[in-house]
Amino acid sequence: MITPDRIDELMARSVLRDQRAFAELYRVTSSRLLGVAMRIVRRRDWAEDILQESFVSIWHHVGDFDRSRASPMTWMTTIVRNRALDWVRRPKMEVPDDDLDGIVERWEDDRPGPQQLLETRGSGAALQDCLGQLSGQQRQTIALAYLHGLTHSELAEHMKQPLGTVKTWVRRGLEKLRGCMDAAEAA
Repeated sequence: MITPDRIDELMARSVLRDQRAFAELYRVTSSRLLGVAMRIVRRRDWAEDILQESFVSIWHHVGDFDRSRASPMTWMTTIVRNRALDWVRRPKMEVPDDDLDGIVERWEDDRPGPQQLLETRGSGAALQDCLGQLSGQQRQTIALAYLHGLTHSELAEHMKQPLGTVKTWVRRGLEKLRGCMDAAEAA
């Protein structure tokens, strides 16, 4: 069993950006924190996404942790709990896999997609630069979806990731890509 002192030590080392300590912190606390998320959202794929986002937040804000206000486990649980509650309150975007046409209709807009932008630009340098700013997962999911025509379900199966995670990567990647392309067009 992990002791509170061990968690304190791992948090202190994580403040110093010790990735091994943070990985160990994840290993010893993630199952309990996943349980917190599961009790709120009641779906494992969503809870896994919440846990992932929470640990990214923990990594970025571990230096802000104040031991005088809460124990490390309480602080991390609060982060997960708040993310899960935000997740429940958000507009429902998940639909059954058999309604893929509905997904496309909801996400369609009049702006050109990445493929069209590449074709309309002489060199495609702006798109290439913007794609380079995406994370590896975002770049891969967008390429597989738009250049190879894989559905979200096929992407999840191909990448061996939960459907919700893959949808998040695609959505966030497209948002970042559109923002970057809009900025490139304005320049």
